[in-house]
Amino acid sequence: MIYEYQVNGLMVQTGDLICTTDGGSADIKGQFWWLVGKLIPGDVDHIVIYVGPGGRCIEAGARGMVIAFDMTGGIWDSEKMAGQRGMLIDEIYGIAYPLEGKTLEEAQSARIRENIANYCRQQIGKPYNLNFLDSSTEAAFYCSQLAYKAYIKEGIDLNTRIGIPDIPGTETIIFPQKIWSGCVHRRAVSAAKLPPSG
Repeated sequence: MIYEYQVNGLMVQTGDLICTTDGGSADIKGQFWWLVGKLIPGDVDHIVIYVGPGGRCIEAGARGMVIAFDMTGGIWDSEKMAGQRGMLIDEIYGIAYPLEGKTLEEAQSARIRENIANYCRQQIGKPYNLNFLDSSTEAAFYCSQLAYKAYIKEGIDLNTRIGIPDIPGTETIIFPQKIWSGCVHRRAVSAAKLPPSG
């Protein structure tokens, strides 16, 4: 089943990628994650896969494993989701649409989206991959590697090698910025700039 949801004013469908920047709040947690984000080249520090229904997402992140969590109210509010996500504090940067611009029939697109979601669900509980150079393993995942592995199984390579400078020896690392830069994408509106809901 293909689900749709709105996140900070942008529509997502099953399989689309929510891209975030670490940090965002002025407290110690936000500052810690801001520092972590500075270690990752580019503006995008983290990738989350939207699967649905509602605000259901899957990520490999701060809990040390692949998890599912729920966003509520159509607003990316990492403070509200921190308990589910292992205290990760981040701000939405935008949405990457890996299938947009591809010449796919509607049924083919739906099949790919369902396969992406099913693949990500099957990885829940697997550990976080600290060996960023090993993007081929399926025993453990880091955030952008999870998205990469789900899409490569469908013949779509998200390791575009664009968006960050060439750093010798890092060709196999799937940097979040590479995914953002290689996909059709849209920047999100900050939650502070959105009109009040209700």
